[in-house]
Amino acid sequence: QAQLVESGGGLVQAGVSLRLSCAASGRPWTNYAMGWFRQAPGKEREFVAGINWNGGRTDYADSVKGRFTISRDHAKNTVDLQMSSLKPEDTAVYYCAARDSRDNPFTIVTATSDYEYWGQGTQVTVSS
Repeated sequence: QAQLVESGGGLVQAGVSLRLSCAASGRPWTNYAMGWFRQAPGKEREFVAGINWNGGRTDYADSVKGRFTISRDHAKNTVDLQMSSLKPEDTAVYYCAARDSRDNPFTIVTATSDYEYWGQGTQVTVSS
């Protein structure tokens, strides 16, 4: 059964780094784009970073550009989010998501509704 499982969240101080990982299993993930989203208390889920089916294209939310890096390893079926210079406003539950990108394989899609598979999320809390 298709499954996405996030790991790596925790409680950290502002300014430090943290690496999140998403393990995909249960089906062939060829042609699937991957994304990271986050949701803070009282706010809507928002796009953080995305990577296309072959890892050749990435995109980031303006709020994390220059601080976060998304990457994927097809051999291991994993996608990581390296977060640096963390701020209290980065506090949220971070979700891994996947979409069949055959409809548009060269574009990073940022809408939550366009992603088919979701993990349960991992909590990241950044203290000031």
